[in-house]
Amino acid sequence: QGKFTLLRDTRTDGSFLVHHFLSFYLRAGCKVCFVALLQSFSHYNIVAQKLGVSLTAAKERGQLVFLEGLKSCLDLLFGEEEEQSGQPSPLQFMSESASNLKALFDFVRTSLTPTGSDSWKGPVLLVDDLSVLLSLGATPVAVLDFIHYCRVAVCSQLKGNIVVLVHSNEDSEDEENELVVNSLCHHSDLILWVEGLATGFCKDVHGQIKIIRRVSLELTAEQDHIQIYQYKIQDKNVTFFARGLSAAVL
Repeated sequence: QGKFTLLRDTRTDGSFLVHHFLSFYLRAGCKVCFVALLQSFSHYNIVAQKLGVSLTAAKERGQLVFLEGLKSCLDLLFGEEEEQSGQPSPLQFMSESASNLKALFDFVRTSLTPTGSDSWKGPVLLVDDLSVLLSLGATPVAVLDFIHYCRVAVCSQLKGNIVVLVHSNEDSEDEENELVVNSLCHHSDLILWVEGLATGFCKDVHGQIKIIRRVSLELTAEQDHIQIYQYKIQDKNVTFFARGLSAAVL
């Protein structure tokens, strides 16, 4: 409880981790607010069904609050969002001169604040993918402020968890994105860093994952715990193994 997990991918696609955490928390009976900025609801639902979870059913029973960022952006650009709901869009910052993510934070807080009839376990905020907010015009400071306020509301006050995916490329010229990624790394309790293989494509190994447990955040003299595994993505699961121990090698 109260943990901030950062999913970071470099030279590969780390979205399989988002699907894992989404299905994991829904199965565990948690209330989930999913800010999906990268794909449509139907995409996430199809993958979730392969993992044995129905997002449609979770939405209907009030367990899942889903913000479909792609649709909200279009509605906002064509002026349909406020007409439909009477409420300001969570992505209101796109149509304003000030890069302010307060509307998005209010959406998250309202979605995860328990009501009297709620029987769900701890709340969870899932974001895929935070880098998209920068592409939509938000400033790095606004994005980091948004995450800070979410941590206070979800992790500290509601005793819930936050899982955020960011794309990064160490030799990229996108300084704003790298600023956000590096700042989040310093404040994360757990970092799952997925990287493509430096040697290129391999049929039996799709990449490696570095698991960094931020023990140093607890103000002890210990260093962070780092474990590195390789993985292969299959149709309905992901296989992890120690480096050099893939099926092709053995």
